[in-house]
Amino acid sequence: ISDIQYFFSQERDEEISEFAAERVFDFIKESLAPHFYNAAVNDVKTVVEQQYASLEDEILTLERPIK
Repeated sequence: ISDIQYFFSQERDEEISEFAAERVFDFIKESLAPHFYNAAVNDVKTVVEQQYASLEDEILTLERPIK
C-alpha cells in the first residue's frame, strides 16, 4: 500500500490515502493478477513439457537393439 502511495506521489505528484491505495491494489489484483497467473501456468507447462521430452529421450537410450 505504501508503495502505491509512493508511486502516486512520485509519478503523478498526487497524494492518495491508504484507503485509495488499497482500492488501487484491489483493482490491480482483480484485473491483472489472472493474466500474470495464467502466464505463469503456461510457463510451467512449457518447462514440464521440455522436462518430459528430455526424460523420454533418456529412457529411449536404455533400449537395447533387437537382432
